[in-house]
Amino acid sequence: MVATAVAVLLAACGGGSDSRPSLGARERNDPVTTTTVPAYTSFTAQPLGDEVTVHRSAEQSSPSEAYPNPWQLDQDPAHTVPQVFLVTQQTDDWAEVLLPIRPNGTTGWVKKSDVRLTPNRFRIEVELGAHRITVYDGDDVMIQEPVAIGTPSTPTPTGKYYTRVLLKAPDPNTVYGPYAYGLSGHSDVLTEFNGGDAELGIHGNNDASVLGKSVSHGCIRMSNESITRLAGLLPLGTPVEILP
Repeated sequence: MVATAVAVLLAACGGGSDSRPSLGARERNDPVTTTTVPAYTSFTAQPLGDEVTVHRSAEQSSPSEAYPNPWQLDQDPAHTVPQVFLVTQQTDDWAEVLLPIRPNGTTGWVKKSDVRLTPNRFRIEVELGAHRITVYDGDDVMIQEPVAIGTPSTPTPTGKYYTRVLLKAPDPNTVYGPYAYGLSGHSDVLTEFNGGDAELGIHGNNDASVLGKSVSHGCIRMSNESITRLAGLLPLGTPVEILP
């Protein structure tokens, strides 16, 4: 599934170009050094080995599944992405993480000894009713602007997700704009596209007049200037909360 996931995401967002974005500049989840843990801090878990096993509960003796690290973006063996998860809670030995699978909101548990936990001060909120995105750097608002969201028939689903991959468009003048973040969530109404799942995304645009409107297949479109700014700042694993 993961081999075609991002290509499916981009196609399902409504683009007509055959040129697929490639891995962007912020394709690694670089550690963020901190000596304290403010309330706004989230944590990302990245496997230390070439795969990580996931348990459906911390009490489950046998893992339910394994995730490769890195994971394959498409059919090109050179296109791989570090596997990252957003941590939702922790115990002494375990971390509960959000999984990039259906149904949205599915979680699992990984052993802390198998992952590197990295703090993250950034977070994103999308308010569907207001057609607005707000990006926070700690407690400070870094970006707040109108966005385009899904149509009534292909709505953007609410919930908590995270940035899973960053893509750089070979042509910045398409519907995707210069960059696209693939998220861990999926459309609730588009179950497949070209034989694979339809992931959500946040990306630029080629028509600023649609910002503030409900026009997409579920993805979130923002200004090209702001998505370019985010591409140089946000680590993979940044939490994205989509509100009604």
